[in-house]
Amino acid sequence: MELINLQNTPTPDSVEAESVTFKSADNALKGILYKPAQSRMNGHCRLPAVVVTGAWTTVKKQMAGTYARELAIRGMIAFSFDFAGWGKSDGNRRYVEDPVVKIQDINEAVAYLSSRDDVDSGALCGLGVCASSGYMVEVAADSDKLSKLALVAPWLHDPEIVTDVYGGVETANMLIAESEASEASDNPQILTAASTSDETSPMFQAPYYTEEDRGLIPEYDNKFNVLSWKPWLTFNSQLSATRLKKPCLMVGSDGMPLPAGAAAYEQATKAPLKKVWLANDVNQFDFYDRKDIVMEAIDAVFEFFNT
Repeated sequence: MELINLQNTPTPDSVEAESVTFKSADNALKGILYKPAQSRMNGHCRLPAVVVTGAWTTVKKQMAGTYARELAIRGMIAFSFDFAGWGKSDGNRRYVEDPVVKIQDINEAVAYLSSRDDVDSGALCGLGVCASSGYMVEVAADSDKLSKLALVAPWLHDPEIVTDVYGGVETANMLIAESEASEASDNPQILTAASTSDETSPMFQAPYYTEEDRGLIPEYDNKFNVLSWKPWLTFNSQLSATRLKKPCLMVGSDGMPLPAGAAAYEQATKAPLKKVWLANDVNQFDFYDRKDIVMEAIDAVFEFFNT
C-alpha cells in the first residue's frame, strides 16, 4: 500500500506554502495556505479556493494538509489550519473536541480566505474529511460565503447514531458524566488519544493514528480532553440537512464506519447532492493517506468544485 502525507512527500515547486495566522474569538489560529506558484497563475489575480478540515483530534499537517496541497497542485488555493486548542493554535481549553468551537473556527477561516486579494470569493468552497464533515455542513448551510461543499469519508452523526457507535445508552451516559465531572474539576482529565498499549485511549489500536509513517507525526498532539465527550456525543450534524441548499459532493464507501449517517443526511437534504462511492473494502483510514484512494477522492472533489 503506497501512502501519501506531508512528512514524506516534498511539496512540488508548482505549489507555495504560506504560514498564516488569523483570529477566531480571542484565539490566534495557525494555518498553512497552499497555492499555485506565481509563475503558474498565468496572470490571473484571483483563484478558486477551499477551506479543508480533517478528522477529530487532528492537526493541519495530517489529512487536511494532504488534501489541501493536492488541490493546490491542481490549481486551487487551499487552506488547512489548527483549530483552537489544537496544534500550534491558541486556546485555553486544550484538546477538546467541541463542535461549536470548531464550527466557529471554520466560519472565521472562511471569512479570512474570502478577504484575500488572491481568492475568488465567488468560488470559495468547503471540504470536510471524516468528523469535520459534520462541522463543515453546518457552516455551508448557514454561510453565504461558501458556494459548494464536499465531504470525504463523512462522519455525520446525531446523538442516536453516535450512541450506538459507542456501545449503547449506558456507555454514552457514563462518558457524558465523566465529561461533566471533568468540566467541574480544576484539572481536566487528559487521555492519550491513540495508543497501541493504553486501553483508556479513545482510539485504542487504531490504524493511521498509531503509526509513525502515517498519522502519528511529530506535530500531532495525540491528546484527548475528557471534556470532549459531552459536546461530541450530543452534537447533531443531521440538523443542517434541511437547511443546506448548496451543491454537495459525498465521497465515501460502505467500508467506512458510518455509512448510515451519510445515507440519513442524503435522505433528509433537499440540496443538490452527488455521491462517489468506492469499493466496500476501502476503509476510513484509506481516505486519509492511501495514495490511490486519496487521489481518486481529490480528483472527484476538484472536478466537482470546478464544474
